[in-house]
Amino acid sequence: MKFIDAWKQRARNLKVETYAIYLACRDPRVPWYARLLAMGVVGYAFSPIDLIPDFIPVLGYLDDLILIPLGITLVLKMIPAAVLDECREKARERINKPTNWVAASIIIVIWLLLAGLGIALTLRAFGWW
Repeated sequence: MKFIDAWKQRARNLKVETYAIYLACRDPRVPWYARLLAMGVVGYAFSPIDLIPDFIPVLGYLDDLILIPLGITLVLKMIPAAVLDECREKARERINKPTNWVAASIIIVIWLLLAGLGIALTLRAFGWW
């Protein structure tokens, strides 16, 4: 169980660090080159295009497991310590806020309705309904 708890803690820390980087990018005290690298790392993380496609066994995910943490580490070293400390504190405060389940439920219902509409239109277009 210690192994699983350690991974859960790492995931929480990564979430805080990522949000802290986002907050730091908006701070005028952060150098432009750190902002540029941060945008590149975040863009690569969320981009559907990878250096090595994910469908290639093992290697496909290896670039995500190495390049993204490496990029985050480099960005964290470029951000001034005072700014990073402030941003980490803000990130912890915002991440630990309670979840608004009503808003989340409304968004899920909207997505389900849109998915149903998409399926219905597809079925009608092919004459299956």
